[in-house]
Amino acid sequence: MASSNNVSSLRIGQGYDVHKLVHGRRLVLCGEEIPHEKGLLGHSDADVATHALIDSLLGAAGLGDIGRHFPDSDVSFKDANSLSLLARVVDIIYDYTIINVDLTIVAQEPKLAGYIPKMQTNLVRILRCDNVNIKATTTEGLGFEGRCEGISAKCVCLLQKNNDN
Repeated sequence: MASSNNVSSLRIGQGYDVHKLVHGRRLVLCGEEIPHEKGLLGHSDADVATHALIDSLLGAAGLGDIGRHFPDSDVSFKDANSLSLLARVVDIIYDYTIINVDLTIVAQEPKLAGYIPKMQTNLVRILRCDNVNIKATTTEGLGFEGRCEGISAKCVCLLQKNNDN
């Protein structure tokens, strides 16, 4: 059994995001551009997977959410690269070490399995954490994802508070 000192330094965060699929936009997930007839609508590049990850990290650190740090009312974030936003979040949570990340992307199409290794490499590089897991799943045709109206992503992470020594 872990001592209460170790347990109190651990923080779990969860994030969730959804973006609508539309014509005339690029489809970017975890920094990878995925060839597809539609892309995700949003103020930034609408990288739904990276947005869920950002919310997970900020939540674990008790620092709010992506909208608090990068509001869509701020024109400086228009078409922003979400991996750049993620790098800023890693700087913001400097008091913590990222232990692991588990990210699930929910999309009926396109099929994402072939892109996951590159997505993982992108996140590992920015997070400086080797324990990054990405999964993709469908909804078997159910719901907005199943009707190809949008893509959602869910993420959990574990952070450990760094020692002040």
